[in-house]
Amino acid sequence: MSSGTDAVVRVLVATTVHTPLDARIHHRQIRSLVDAGVAVTYAAPWSDTGTDPGDALDGVRTVDLPRAVGRRRLASLRAARRLLRTVDRRRFDLVLLHDPELALAVVGRLRRLPVVVLDVHEDVVGSLPDRPWVPGPLAPLAARLARGLEGWAERHLRLLLAEHAYADRFGRPHPVVPNVPWLPTDEPPPAGSAERVVYVGRVSHFRGADDLVALGQRLHASGGPHLEVVGTADRDVEPRLRAAAARGELTWHGFLPNDRALEVVRGAVAGLSLLHDVPNYRGSMPTKVVEYLGMGVPAITTPLPEASALVEASGGGLVVPFEDVAAVVDAVRTLAGDRARCVAMGAAGRAHVAAHLSWDAVAPRFVAELQGWATAGDRS
Repeated sequence: MSSGTDAVVRVLVATTVHTPLDARIHHRQIRSLVDAGVAVTYAAPWSDTGTDPGDALDGVRTVDLPRAVGRRRLASLRAARRLLRTVDRRRFDLVLLHDPELALAVVGRLRRLPVVVLDVHEDVVGSLPDRPWVPGPLAPLAARLARGLEGWAERHLRLLLAEHAYADRFGRPHPVVPNVPWLPTDEPPPAGSAERVVYVGRVSHFRGADDLVALGQRLHASGGPHLEVVGTADRDVEPRLRAAAARGELTWHGFLPNDRALEVVRGAVAGLSLLHDVPNYRGSMPTKVVEYLGMGVPAITTPLPEASALVEASGGGLVVPFEDVAAVVDAVRTLAGDRARCVAMGAAGRAHVAAHLSWDAVAPRFVAELQGWATAGDRS
């Protein structure tokens, strides 16, 4: 760490998988670090995602890396490793990695590097069924490799976990930094002010892509609220999404930065989380559900344990069966047809998030954890 009693902590944040303006990385973590006076360098796939580095927060230095997409991951890993060859304790106090495979980029270099932290965003093994680029026969091998890499990371790096449920995969306790949103500073309009229902997030088969397309078709045919979808789509579902948008059955915005995505949510009748019943989702809280409630919009969710517990505890949404489009249509019509109930549910959800699940409360703990590790300079 640089000398002096008021030394500035210097952090390198790196991802090759996520879009540079990812909500957790850029809008929550980096914003919190910058607000705390931390000097941040952000290495991410700016060019490959068509993202202007000028969109980074003021004061953040940017570095361009190739993007890891599908099976094309070796070039990005090599580029990250080259970047980390230039990193030592004179330049940075901490390296924060956001992709599990980037742990491979620090193998053999830990003696020269500052503290290295891996932010564990997801259950990699549980997510393999939702990764069409991993051939089925290779899934068991990929699972073993993922478990082995996580084990190595736990022995040699510091870990942050995005979910309490992830703790079961590790032998030691690690800090949990939940993936929850900032609470909007202004009062959003009442739910149902706009004639739309909204989905925010990656669009894939197991995240309900086919359900969304069918929902848009049925709502469009019945003159119900219009469906708006915000997020990137996997290649195998993108043609169906584009075709539905071309028919006017839904609006697909593609990727939008988190703040712009939440503008689409404002005033909606409902926000959708139609995740399927697969291992990767069973122990996780879908961030989109918390974001909808924080915006004062009721959530319609499938009965995953964390999501259903949240909407029931808050009174801020409805639970529908897995892969049941008719039930989703009924839920949307229930809220669209009873605006007083829609507004009340939205207000209840927002109050619950404000009291229990906002990044505003998490941010100081996150910053203090990283600053403590950086100052101690200890990887043990």
